[in-house]
Amino acid sequence: MSVSETPERPLLAVLDYGIGNLHSAHKGFSHVGADTRLTADRGLIRDACGVVLPGVGAFGPCMRALRERGLDEVALDRIHAGIPFFGICIGMQMLFSGSAEAPQMDGLGVFPQLVRPLADTVKRPQIQWNKLDIHREHPMLTDLGDEAWVYFVHSYAPDAGEEVIATCDYGGPVTAAVARDNVWAAQFHPEKSGATGLRILSNFVAFASDSAKVAA
Repeated sequence: MSVSETPERPLLAVLDYGIGNLHSAHKGFSHVGADTRLTADRGLIRDACGVVLPGVGAFGPCMRALRERGLDEVALDRIHAGIPFFGICIGMQMLFSGSAEAPQMDGLGVFPQLVRPLADTVKRPQIQWNKLDIHREHPMLTDLGDEAWVYFVHSYAPDAGEEVIATCDYGGPVTAAVARDNVWAAQFHPEKSGATGLRILSNFVAFASDSAKVAA
């Protein structure tokens, strides 16, 4: 039996590309019961029930580091294979076609929109707790309650599209969470968002576990 066949503690691969909030994401998912590995090992990533792409800082350096380690191709391979995939902060932004922060750098293109600066009328970056405005039901947002407050640190956010499941109000609606099929992503940091964030991480672990059971 491979490590991916233990759905009680599903194996999650946190992509180690040498930059970003890698360790805090690793600790967060481990805290809610996943067998979490910070790794760039292709075999281990292929064995995983779910894959996590964290990121903090700037779009350009994060995207460059991901490509230099060849993990862009690995990420897309897992996404196209239908494996549960979670992008966090810059990890979410990298799933889009590109960012105004680094116009010369292509994103992964999972979602077609661009990432743009927050409104000129607000302080950038947004460094604060903010309330999620939930647009539609989704497993990521299960059991969050009526007041879902989460922690943001960002100056850019993706344009709105049909994949948006939650926004926050910061000089107008800001894309806060997106989802399509096996891909989930959050602009905020669930691993730093208290009980609400832990519930979101738990929801992803459950999603990965259920997916592994179906595939077994």
